[in-house]
Amino acid sequence: MQHVDKIFLENFSKMYIKEIALVNSVKGLDTFLELEKRLFLHMFSFEIDAAKKVLREMIELIILKAEKQMILGVKNYYIQLAGLMGRKLHENQVPVDKVMAFNISSVSVIETKMSDAQFLQCADELVEFFVMVITERKKPSFGHQTVNKVIVFINDEIENNLTVEDIANHFNISASHLSRIFREHTGVTLVEYLNIRKIEECQYFLRHTNKGISDISDSFHFCNQSYFTRIFKKYTGITPKQFRDHQEYPNFNYSFPNENKAI
Repeated sequence: MQHVDKIFLENFSKMYIKEIALVNSVKGLDTFLELEKRLFLHMFSFEIDAAKKVLREMIELIILKAEKQMILGVKNYYIQLAGLMGRKLHENQVPVDKVMAFNISSVSVIETKMSDAQFLQCADELVEFFVMVITERKKPSFGHQTVNKVIVFINDEIENNLTVEDIANHFNISASHLSRIFREHTGVTLVEYLNIRKIEECQYFLRHTNKGISDISDSFHFCNQSYFTRIFKKYTGITPKQFRDHQEYPNFNYSFPNENKAI
């Protein structure tokens, strides 16, 4: 057993040294790593267009090195990037179940969108998806800590069938008191915010999965598809089907009327 282990370690060491030499011989590696740093800086600053531009530069470098295997090279990097994104999310206190869901969804996007015609679109979608999840972790800054905690709680639990009463019980306060302070500090009712967050989340499943519209409606506990369509159109101006069929429509991202105001 010791002899086998020694041979394995020797072979592994040779392979490791060979890979180091290969990596060190690749021109532009420092540039690539610097671009990767910039990519995450832009994404954490919610600068989506700038992040997409940087990722395109990185893809160009990969294509130059990969030559005939450019699609495979880009796909392999996307998978590595998805894993790195997942670790960054975990470092920013995103719950483990959401990190796992992010990784699974990202790999699904990569597997379905990697073709000669769509690999650049895949890059854009990875950036948008990551920024969407990071945006959820942006700490609210209202003058009432319970309100801030409620917003974080909703963001983490939005796929559950939350009610005002459920949230109030979780924080050991009355539903009427919670509703009052939430509206006072945010400028929107708690019921409306629950619908808003559902619509924001639904957009990903409409645009990046083949999940049926009725199934998406059920997943987010709308009473029926007709009501889901009405609420979706209220906030986005279009129906779920129109949003799915037309990639040019931007994502709906909500901003509280009273955010960052001293209350």
